[in-house]
Amino acid sequence: MEQREKEIFRVTFTGFFVNLVLTTGKIVAGILGQSSAMVADGLHSASDFLTDIVVLFFVKVSAKPHDKCHDYGHGKYETLATVIIGLVLFVVGVGVIWNGVEAIYWFAQGGETITQPGMIALWAAVVSIVVKEWLYQYTSRVGKRIKSPVTIANAWHHRSDSFSSIGTLVGIGGARFLGPNWRVLDPLAAVIVGVFILRISYKLTISGLNELLERSLSDKEEGEILTVIKENPVISDPHHLKTRRIGANIAVEFHIRLDEKMSVKLAHDVCEDVENRLKEKYGKATQVIVHVEPKHDGG
Repeated sequence: MEQREKEIFRVTFTGFFVNLVLTTGKIVAGILGQSSAMVADGLHSASDFLTDIVVLFFVKVSAKPHDKCHDYGHGKYETLATVIIGLVLFVVGVGVIWNGVEAIYWFAQGGETITQPGMIALWAAVVSIVVKEWLYQYTSRVGKRIKSPVTIANAWHHRSDSFSSIGTLVGIGGARFLGPNWRVLDPLAAVIVGVFILRISYKLTISGLNELLERSLSDKEEGEILTVIKENPVISDPHHLKTRRIGANIAVEFHIRLDEKMSVKLAHDVCEDVENRLKEKYGKATQVIVHVEPKHDGG
């Protein structure tokens, strides 16, 4: 657990400092290049600071061992952080769409003139896309390896920033090279990017809420668990399977039938065997509860 926590902190701090440089650079480029889209993109990057802080705080808490008030540990704090990131993305997405639609409306009414952005803003968008995509790939790879949902969620936030920069690049490019009548591409692209951001927000928020509301694992995952249980030939009729996620780990509870004449020690050894095999497959922090019922002759 300590090594896992270190990896999460390392990748998050990397994102934190990259976001610091990108946010400052994009806002400066937006001001110098007279591009409101680039300034908005810089502010979007600033929202990553919020998620980085959330990750650093909640992962520290979720790494704590179980205590008197938290018999199942603190893993759900990491899930809560995932939901918070999803909600932050929702707010950012709505804001991007709102501003884009408003700009399109006033442009169509002839009441708004969109200035031509400078090349510095265009190059800032290119740099942002490349850097943020690299940051997404790096963060996502680490998150999947250590099975950290909040790290994966943070990776998607990096990619949403990359999507935003793509929209900004299209808008700036169109406004600069296609003439005044095409400058509406800037807010139009922002609306499209906002939809992508909302889609990511939905997936992260729903998955986090499902975990907080104790949703079971998928049928496929539960089938795999039953397969592991049945590998021991003395076990029969595994039933009443209950599963749930606790942060990056899972909890499993089930009933099994053993020969009614089996000694307590042997029954304990069987339960310990199946518990060890489940932990070997799903991680040492997997929580397993086995309830033993007698199997009568012929039953």
